[in-house]
Amino acid sequence: MAYVFETLPADRSRIEIADPLEVRWWAGRFGCSEEHLREIVERVGTNAAQVERVIDGSDELLQL
Repeated sequence: MAYVFETLPADRSRIEIADPLEVRWWAGRFGCSEEHLREIVERVGTNAAQVERVIDGSDELLQL
């Protein structure tokens, strides 16, 4: 049996947009494309909670 270990971001409160593995992890976590994640981070910053609010639609003022 093979075990697969998922690498988690060191700081899960911030998105390190320069790290491709972290971008892939966050995109999977939020269920969006990496490109969409990068656009949102460019607009609202790297705070993971803020990015999540925009993606799930609960922050209407920051919707793309």
